Amino acid sequence: MIHLFLNGLAASAGGGLTYLRNVVPQLSARSDAHATIALSLELRLELQDLPNISFLELPILDGSARRFWHEQSVLPRLIRESGADVLISAGNFALRKSPVPQILLSRNSLYISGDFFRDLRARKDYRLWLDTRIKGVLAKRSIQWADCTVAPSRAFADELQHWSGKDVTSIYHGFDRDMFFGDQRSLSPELEQKLDTDAGNLRLLFVSHYNYYRNFETLLRALPLIREGLSGRKIKLFLTCTLRPEGAPGGYRTERAAALVKQLGIGENVVELGAVPYGQLHHVYEACDVYVTPAYAESFAHPLVEAMASGLPVVASNLPVHREICGAGARYFPPFSARELADEVLRVASSKELVRDLAAQGTLRSQEFSWQRHVDQMIALASRLIANRPHGFQANE
Repeated sequence: MIHLFLNGLAASAGGGLTYLRNVVPQLSARSDAHATIALSLELRLELQDLPNISFLELPILDGSARRFWHEQSVLPRLIRESGADVLISAGNFALRKSPVPQILLSRNSLYISGDFFRDLRARKDYRLWLDTRIKGVLAKRSIQWADCTVAPSRAFADELQHWSGKDVTSIYHGFDRDMFFGDQRSLSPELEQKLDTDAGNLRLLFVSHYNYYRNFETLLRALPLIREGLSGRKIKLFLTCTLRPEGAPGGYRTERAAALVKQLGIGENVVELGAVPYGQLHHVYEACDVYVTPAYAESFAHPLVEAMASGLPVVASNLPVHREICGAGARYFPPFSARELADEVLRVASSKELVRDLAAQGTLRSQEFSWQRHVDQMIALASRLIANRPHGFQANE
């Protein structure tokens, strides 16, 4: 039986949480693997006790630098004490001296996104610019420290490989249909009320906490153009976040987006649902007509798979990652063009045939993603690292 040590301390929002929520049950169900999971107390309370899983609850320190150096000093001892065979570092940063072979999961596209750094300069957010630059240096060094780096899509793996000069493997993240659609409890009355709009409305959905790289402002600028093109039909854009300053994780400032809503006069068209429990997200997808994402940086995008599995046509920014994940299940537009975003939404809204075709193609494409297959491939990769480990293995320097 292989023993994996999974460092999940960086999982605090978005894709990191989705990853652990899905991978941990898959590891638990296997008879050929045991896993020790290092995670925050908050996330530990969310995950039930599972067979074949040992949890290590560690405090999460404030500040990325403090967290990084704390992990470098504490985790090697915990890995040795656990008896693990392979370390999986799931948060973009590797241990410099891992006591066992190490797989680095790299999924943050911001460290190599020129658009993100230009955006930060335009917003004069120099603190976040510097923080991201420093993290980028550590992420690049981490690829050198790890025995193998894994990216969640081939397009992102190619970008990392070009950036780091080191081979990067691609293993798709997955999708568990039974888990995603399994919670049949009703939404809270507050969410039900927010979703309860006139049947004739065109309902757009964007699933994301607020940040800059998901490019909310381009989507907001497209709304008046879509509204104008609908010739009297009303439009609602549902967001799974709020545009209040206290509602955005990661230090992102929402003031510009909130001001844009007022400036464009689209307050009645934008519905801020706030965070929706993961188990109930499927109700939100099912209540909408079109899924839209204008993101200008991405490494996988779980909501695209969720939307396709829910039968929604997708309108996505024209990124290599989006094209790889959605294929023929989406229509594409240049990431910063509100006009072309609006045109694609209007094209979908005006054609039942196109809606049926995109929904059918997307449903088929969503079936290509499997968390079980992801875990199978990760364990196979870990087994190869063990088999190829030289006698007297020592951590990478």
